[in-house]
Amino acid sequence: MFITNPDVERYIEELTRLQIFDENVLREMEDYGEKVNFPIVGRQVGVFLYLMAKLKKPKLVVEMGSGYGYSAYWFAKGMESGKVVLTDFQDRNISKAKEYFKRVGLEDRAEFRVGDAVEIAKEYGGIDILFLDLEKVRYLDAIKIIENNLSEGSLVLADNVLWRGEVLKDYPDKKTTVIKEFNQYMFGSGKFVSQIVPIRDGVLLSIKL
Repeated sequence: MFITNPDVERYIEELTRLQIFDENVLREMEDYGEKVNFPIVGRQVGVFLYLMAKLKKPKLVVEMGSGYGYSAYWFAKGMESGKVVLTDFQDRNISKAKEYFKRVGLEDRAEFRVGDAVEIAKEYGGIDILFLDLEKVRYLDAIKIIENNLSEGSLVLADNVLWRGEVLKDYPDKKTTVIKEFNQYMFGSGKFVSQIVPIRDGVLLSIKL
């Protein structure tokens, strides 16, 4: 399900691809995700993450769920210094991420961690940007556990918060229910100011108060 009109979606995608980054590696990463049916944030969201890093100038970005490094690439590309922490429970994904980062010369801006994303994130304080893209049923628990590790004015970004439009259903399944509860928390807890950017599958952008 398209969140926006399919023609508008294609128009934005075409414009986005006029901007040149590390095209050979990016296309390879995108092709790999399609080949093995591994979900990635895609080019539109990727550029959005890049812009957030450029504007925020973070010293520490922690990703909760990095796969083989596609979203982390965009953060690292937009950072002037500091590091992005990649997390994934599969060593082969982290190993592949290391290869891609080395090829584009960004390995010095990354820390590669294998294991449970929440447990790893708990080790870091003063997080400037937190990116949630782990199992959707863990979103709400994850932010409640990690929110005290965020620096004041930090950004929280979360992918798939519109969940193909399933959040509009009156009787959602368990996964959708948790996403809706997470959205309610980020908007209604009084701890963040939030908005959903309706690109791709919906990206939540929050600032910690």
